[in-house]
Amino acid sequence: MIKFCSLFSGSSGNCIFIAADRTKILIDAGLSAKRIIEALVSIGEKPSELSAVLVSHEHIDHIRGAGIISRKYNIPVFANESTWEAMDRSVGPVSLINKQYFNTGREFEIGEVLVKAFPIPHDAAEPVGFSFFAGNRKVTVATDIGHINDELLNNFEMSELLLLESNHDVEMLRIGPYPWMLKKRIAGDFGHLSNEMAGKAIVHMAEKGTRRFLLGHLSRENNFPELAYQTVCNALYERQIIVGTDVALDVVLRDKVGKVIEL
Repeated sequence: MIKFCSLFSGSSGNCIFIAADRTKILIDAGLSAKRIIEALVSIGEKPSELSAVLVSHEHIDHIRGAGIISRKYNIPVFANESTWEAMDRSVGPVSLINKQYFNTGREFEIGEVLVKAFPIPHDAAEPVGFSFFAGNRKVTVATDIGHINDELLNNFEMSELLLLESNHDVEMLRIGPYPWMLKKRIAGDFGHLSNEMAGKAIVHMAEKGTRRFLLGHLSRENNFPELAYQTVCNALYERQIIVGTDVALDVVLRDKVGKVIEL
């Protein structure tokens, strides 16, 4: 069985919990250690029992609490070499035994969980998404994506659960308060995925057999949960895929612990 919960997901901080048997993993730790610890306790988990923190890339909304959690509970932090080089100063001292490396594109094991880190198009040193395998279950997490490509879709295949970025509404971003250069970055090929693009990717994966989807990493300024949800619902409906009947679709929030999902 896999236990999955989005603790926080958004432009102000990201942290996801996944567990299988005795293996318990955080995917990113982009808020204060205090808030992450409180969130874990709220779902009945002990921070001291964490097996690892996995880091997708070095942006502060993904690493803010990683070093503190590692030092406080003696927990390994896993990242690829380029990400470690980019975030080393920001996370603070991590003991050599807890500074762990993985190779993008290769599978590695953490306890009972097999992990594959795959490349994503984003403006960071070597950003990745993650697929997790336990028993015959596969769960995939992919946010901070500038655009969808065939390699991403191939890595999404056979996932029982896919958490995918649905960062912004294109029109809200266009008329919103951000400076032009920031708008250009977000909308660019190495920025963030729009609701519309998330919808297209989810339609593709639903037609490939994935039945459970979560929308994450929503922008505070350029999106809102109901809009992201409805945009993807509409894209699915156009292909005669009905939310609630054919697939499950939910939105995970920036500042609220999500539902605990057991697969």
